[in-house]
Amino acid sequence: MSHTPQPSTIAETLLVVENEAAIATLVRLALERHGYVVLTALSGSEALRLAAAHTGPIHLLITDVEMPDLRGPDVARRLAEQRPALATLFMSGNIDTLGDLTSALPVPVDFIQKPFSPGALAVKVREMLDGRRGSRGEPT
Repeated sequence: MSHTPQPSTIAETLLVVENEAAIATLVRLALERHGYVVLTALSGSEALRLAAAHTGPIHLLITDVEMPDLRGPDVARRLAEQRPALATLFMSGNIDTLGDLTSALPVPVDFIQKPFSPGALAVKVREMLDGRRGSRGEPT
């Protein structure tokens, strides 16, 4: 039985990168319903610009793996240079090939396979935000 994540008392900020506008909107709405502040980018380059312009913390990057301009792992790598504590949740329809793409990332990573329900996404996000200390890939 899965639990429904409870909104944090402090609004956590998530950066969602998804090149399909309809999916980006659904993800944003699902996460806002749980009390998160959601920044949405439709490309990797837009995500880098948004992150650079955002003066507050970004608690989690949620990105599609395959995008036309910058792939998700490349976005995560570049953002990790600016925000070393930023964990990443990858969304993909094919998670079998992600290991090689993400093994060199210096931040905690996890995966959620498309298609996913809004509830499953919310649970995964909460797990990452609550339990990323000591999870795979986190620098010591």
